[in-house]
This record gives sequence, structure tokens and C-alpha cells, in this order.
Amino acid sequence: MRFFLCAFWFCFVIIGEAQAASTSPANAIPFEYCEGLLWVQVQVPQSTRPLNFILDTGADVSVINAGTVKALRLKTGRCISVQGVHATMVGHWPVRLTAKAGGLVLPSEYLALDLGKLAHSCGRPLDGLLGADFVRGRVVQIDFASRQIRFPDEVSPVKSDTVVPLELRCNSICVSIGVNDAKNQWVRLDTGCATALQWVTADEKMSAKSEKTAIGLAELNIPQTATTVSLGGQRIDQVPTGIHHNSIFPGEAGLLGNDLLSRFKTVTIDTKSARLVLGPI
Repeated sequence: MRFFLCAFWFCFVIIGEAQAASTSPANAIPFEYCEGLLWVQVQVPQSTRPLNFILDTGADVSVINAGTVKALRLKTGRCISVQGVHATMVGHWPVRLTAKAGGLVLPSEYLALDLGKLAHSCGRPLDGLLGADFVRGRVVQIDFASRQIRFPDEVSPVKSDTVVPLELRCNSICVSIGVNDAKNQWVRLDTGCATALQWVTADEKMSAKSEKTAIGLAELNIPQTATTVSLGGQRIDQVPTGIHHNSIFPGEAGLLGNDLLSRFKTVTIDTKSARLVLGPI
């Protein structure tokens, strides 16, 4: 069994201020948007301290940090291979845990993995990731204005919204986008990616203007440029973009991250109707 993990924090790029919703409805989870990532507090019976998780739709399954597993004295499952962004690690599956966030019951099985490098970059304790398994089969609305994650039964797009095709591919969540006016491609919807776009292109002539250091499962230097991105009927110019000439994950053309998603007031991941509803900017 192989899982794919996509927790991506880019140093030197800090997007947004730490801010939490003071109140939230019973069917909502408050979050902090800090360092380009969505931080959620998780309650478990083994700890009086809330655990710090990141909402990471780029990860196939939810993850718990190996250090947290040890501290909570949880039992680990069998060893498995985990593929990250140009890195491979060994994890343990499954780790069973009863957990809640904002009164909502979270997945009961987690992948145990060493997130120490990512946690060190974030500058705060990191206990785990809420992955695509938390989102699949639901309508999940990320409200960047109120800093809440909601779970409506359904969503009805209005005229000011942008609707983007969405597809569930094995364990990943992908959306169809256009880059530089080329034919649409499927990229992974990745709320664990702090940057706007990581793009896989075979065009060796694509020139990089700079490089940035990415820290996730491994430390990488990634060439940077600016592209034009088409999302549904929305066209966004000068999008900061990391360039990859080799595939990040098989059959996918890159990662769509928070620096672009957070430009919209709400981001609704509708896996029931296979669409991403954005809007308004």
C-alpha cells in the first residue's frame, strides 16, 4: 500500500495573519490562517492540550505526527511507503484515534509519519494533517472571510461564483485549470500548499525568474515564474508559480494551493456534485 502526501510549506513566503473565528456554528470548525496554511485545533481523550492540525486536501489520508503518536502512547500499524513531493518516507498504517474538531467527529484512522521537518518550519507544534479522506463524500466550504470551515448539505452557486470541474482520482482531489492559455489540465487541490501553484510542464524553455526553498517531507529549491491561470470563467494574471519538469504525482499536472485559493472569499469543495465553487474574489 502506498499513500501520497502533499504538505508543502514555503519558507520566506508568509501569507496572511493569524486569525481565528471567535464563534462558530455547531456544524463548523474555526481555523487560523497563518503562514499560508489552515490550522485547526483537534481534541482527543489522551491529551488535555488541543492538538494542532493542518487542513491538507493534498494528502490522500489524514496524518498524525510520529512524535505525537509516541506522546499519546498510541499503537501503530504496519510499515508502508509514503510518497511526498519528490521524497519518499516510511510510515505506519493505521493508527486508530478518536478525535473531534469543533464538535465534528474526525477520521478514526491515521497515517503515522515524521512531520518534524515541516513542524520546525512552521514554528509551532504540528500534530497532524486532515487529509482528503476528511473531505471526500462531503460538501466542505472554507470561508476565508470568517475563518470557518462549514459542512453544508449542498451548495447552490450564484452568478458571482466561479465553478470549476472537480474529479476524485483514486485518493486525490483534482480540479481542471488552464495555465498560460493552454489546454486545461488536472491539478491536485492542495490546501496543504501555501503557494499559489506548483506546475508540471514539459516546456524546457519556461524561464525561471528566481528560486524558493520548499520544506515538507524534504527540502527543495524550486524555480519560480509567473503564469496566467484560468479557473472556470475566471482569469488570474501574474500568479506566482513553481516550475517542475518532472511529475510530482502520477497523472497530475501540479498543485493548486492557498495563495491562489485565499483570494476568494469562500472555497467550496463539492465532492458530491464534482465541482469546486469559488467566489467572489
